[in-house]
Formats: sequence, structure tokens, C-alpha cells
Amino acid sequence: MARVIKFEEVAKHKERDDCWLAIFGKVYDVTSFLEDHPGGDEVLLAVTEKDATEDFEDVGHSDSAKEMMEKYYIGDLDSTSVPPRKKYKPPQQVAHRPDDSGFALKIMQFLVPLLILGIAFALRFYGKKED
Repeated sequence: MARVIKFEEVAKHKERDDCWLAIFGKVYDVTSFLEDHPGGDEVLLAVTEKDATEDFEDVGHSDSAKEMMEKYYIGDLDSTSVPPRKKYKPPQQVAHRPDDSGFALKIMQFLVPLLILGIAFALRFYGKKED
């Protein structure tokens, strides 16, 4: 009979010298595989402390990779101890409320270019008189 491992126990093994992963309801001690993993050890270390099944599936591992997992198998995951997945909650956006500065902004967008144009003409006009 396979050893049943609580999720809390799996989550404790999250270091380079002691790394366990929970994938498909099974627990794997991948410590000795960290250096050989084609994606690097950081990829495996990033999925510790959670159920890594979805991450494993997203990559699309080959059949040989799935067969290779058997030698790292150490037990079954106690499914009752797995915490519920956190659902993505998008950040709340503050509703944009146009305020009274909209009118002032439009006036400024009109007046500032006119002011610059007026200054340019004034400099040109006074610049020619002095020559």
C-alpha cells in the first residue's frame, strides 16, 4: 500500500536540497532531478508548496518524461489536506469620473498654443525693427 502524505508535509520540502512536488495526486521527491531538469531547477522550485498538476500539464511533457516520474514517486497525496485553489480576482478599477477641470483643460489646450504663437510673432516683429 502506498504511503499517504499530507499536503502540509509536501509544502515543507521546498529547497534545492529537499524538493517534493505534488502532481496528479501523487508526491514525487525530485531533489536528485533538479540539476537534470531541462527547464532548470528554478522551474521546479517555483511550483513547490502547491499542487503542480496544472503547471505540469501546461508545459506539455512527453510520455518519456511522465514515465521518468515513476522513479521519483514516494507516495500518494492526501486530497483532503490540499488547500482550495485561489481564484484569480482582477484588481478593482476606480471608475473615472469627469470633473469640472475638463473645461479648464480644454481652454488651456487652446490658449497655450495661442500664447506661444503670439510670443513668437512678437519676438519676430521686435527683432526686425532693431535691425
